[in-house]
Amino acid sequence: MAGEGVSPLAQVNPIDKEAFKLGFIGAGNLASSVATGLVKQGILPASRIFTAHRNPESRVDFTSMGIKVFPKNHQVVEECDVIIFAVKPQILKEVILDLRPLLSQNKLLLSLAVGHKLQALQEWVGHGRFVRVIPTTTSIIGEAATVMHLGEAATENDGELIADLFGAVGKVWKMDEKLSDAAAAVGGAGTAFVYIAIEAMSDGGVAAGLPREIALSLAAQAFYGAAAMVMKTGKHPGQLKDQVASPGGTTIAGIHELEKGAFRASMMNAVVATTKRSHEMGQ
Repeated sequence: MAGEGVSPLAQVNPIDKEAFKLGFIGAGNLASSVATGLVKQGILPASRIFTAHRNPESRVDFTSMGIKVFPKNHQVVEECDVIIFAVKPQILKEVILDLRPLLSQNKLLLSLAVGHKLQALQEWVGHGRFVRVIPTTTSIIGEAATVMHLGEAATENDGELIADLFGAVGKVWKMDEKLSDAAAAVGGAGTAFVYIAIEAMSDGGVAAGLPREIALSLAAQAFYGAAAMVMKTGKHPGQLKDQVASPGGTTIAGIHELEKGAFRASMMNAVVATTKRSHEMGQ
């Protein structure tokens, strides 16, 4: 059933996959990383991507690629067929309500914000042609972990279009929206947790006598290689860990220290706390 304030389902114009224009409402790091990834991967030319900022000249991360930066958000909406809301969750409702008169059902709308569920997004805009997408800044190198959920009036073609877009800058999972907060915690915020772990391992290398540049490179490569092993072999991380840690050896001595420091529990608690905060922000 459509939520209160949501227009009944109506015939919508399909998006032309070969010619559509993509607009970002919000020109911050997440929008920049997704746009950069799309251009670098050859998925969309810069000439078909737009955003807005009150000081367009300052957004060199967009303009340096040839992406047009308007001074006003409404110019982006008027120009584009697919609109991505990439603003902070705290101001998302205000931004959507301000642009609502221009956001017809013939435009495909996306939100990258954590917390806010499709029911609220659809009520704010007045129709259900909305898709929730939760990507990461690793889109910029084509390695994002992206979760997506389709709104009431989003068509199968809409879903395919968005899956193709974000699939070009990483991996995409379609899942029930009730899992979105947890998925964002693991796949989204989880990147920050990994950065901290890489930094900590690097600092440990420095403490043990390694030059900082070498320590950081080794730590980053260790995480990269370990992640690739999990993804490519399909083996459980515990099994792979056991293959490295020989009885009475150096690795198990280090693992013992991690266990004494509650490394696993801290990581689990971080995911649970992030999930809880995401849920709170959606209330």
